[in-house]
Amino acid sequence: QVQLVESAGGLVQAGGSLRLSCAASGRIFSINTMGWYRQAPGKQRELVATITNSGNTNYADSVKGRFTISRDNAKKTVYLQMNGLKAEDTAVYYCNADIRSLPNPYENNYWGQGTQVTVSS
Repeated sequence: QVQLVESAGGLVQAGGSLRLSCAASGRIFSINTMGWYRQAPGKQRELVATITNSGNTNYADSVKGRFTISRDNAKKTVYLQMNGLKAEDTAVYYCNADIRSLPNPYENNYWGQGTQVTVSS
């Protein structure tokens, strides 16, 4: 059974910083792309950032220059460093990963449970 477990989010003032982490566990053979998505109240879930297993990154335009995604392959963990937070960044943040678990010969897509990030203005 593969699980993605996210760190706690929190309440932060506008302009502040927060770091999220997400660790994968289980009978994992390999992890391909990992990423972060978010969903604000009344809105659809949207991509925040992704990172491939070779380190290529992709960001939503709304977070470019403020957020940084990284990963530690040995720890099976992905991070999201969020700087210059704005009220509009308030959302539930979800970790996502494409994982091949044993004994499957194919990848499945997994989601974390979500963690609340609230930015006060």
